Amino acid sequence: PDVPARAAAWVQASGVGWATAAEVDEVGIMRALGLAASRAVLAVVAQGATVENALVLLDGNHDYVSRVHPGPLNVRPVVKADRDCASVSAASVIAKVARDGYMAELHEDHRDYQWDRNKGYASPEHREAIRSFGLSPFHRSSWAIADAPTLF
Repeated sequence: PDVPARAAAWVQASGVGWATAAEVDEVGIMRALGLAASRAVLAVVAQGATVENALVLLDGNHDYVSRVHPGPLNVRPVVKADRDCASVSAASVIAKVARDGYMAELHEDHRDYQWDRNKGYASPEHREAIRSFGLSPFHRSSWAIADAPTLF
């Protein structure tokens, strides 16, 4: 089986939460990260998991999800959790593969940005595409990776 399937097999349930570029621009990266994490928790709850007595581990040193989640959560940020905890490692792999797949889908309609190759990271080619073609609706305009106007 492929890597995401093997990673998903490490956990009882998994979910991916998303925040749009517009949400990042509107509420900031940390709140948008919290929204995406909350949506991932809700996706796991939709599969039958309960969070009432669960411990939610976050990779890092900041709890960005509790403030935006609609109910109480027992959250513990852990630096290097993706290195030290199999379920956090699995979540990291699942999220990365989902994001890479999303970028490949975006590439089909926005080939100039080469998202099939750079996955949205600020490679020199990606920066040059932004300079040449401007920002798409999928770019965060609040994140200045190139000096380009927004195309809308």
